[in-house]
Amino acid sequence: MATFMKVCSVLAKHKKPLICHRQSNLSTSSRLFAAFWNKDWKPGPIPRTPEERAAAAKKYGLRPEDYNALADGDIGDYPELPLVARSWRDPFEDYDLPGEKRNFGEPVNASADIIGADLWDPNADGRYTYGQMLMYGVLTFFGFVTAFLVLSPYEYFPPEMPKQYPFNNLYLEKGGDPANEPEIKHYTFKVPEE
Repeated sequence: MATFMKVCSVLAKHKKPLICHRQSNLSTSSRLFAAFWNKDWKPGPIPRTPEERAAAAKKYGLRPEDYNALADGDIGDYPELPLVARSWRDPFEDYDLPGEKRNFGEPVNASADIIGADLWDPNADGRYTYGQMLMYGVLTFFGFVTAFLVLSPYEYFPPEMPKQYPFNNLYLEKGGDPANEPEIKHYTFKVPEE
């Protein structure tokens, strides 16, 4: 928290934290968040000449022969990069961002947000092949069906005692003769013999 407060105070004291003309209309928090915007981060137009390709490759830290712009022009001159998950990167390299396994300023694939350490990995070989998965699914299904068919003739009833009612199982309330009223005990204090 102290580091955040120090950064906020440094940014608040900075002479020109914005690329805006009128800073007086913005609050301090708005100025702080607006200070991180940079118009140079916006992708440029798709390069047409070799000089433009070389400039775009230099902008993204690539060699000119490795640079290819994306086919769709939605992202401008952003390079077409391979989709590589974090799990396939070298775990022993000293990264600037170890959790992301990336270095600062390293360009990533335009769709890099769909892969991650806990998300889809396009390069991972599954533990089982699709044939094995299908076989295990079918075996599990038929195992349940077989167990149902084998065990269905044997009805299962949980063990339970007969329902207990007060006053000698409501003998008189059910229309019994008061002269022949039995005494029913639902308990005993004797220890059962083994």
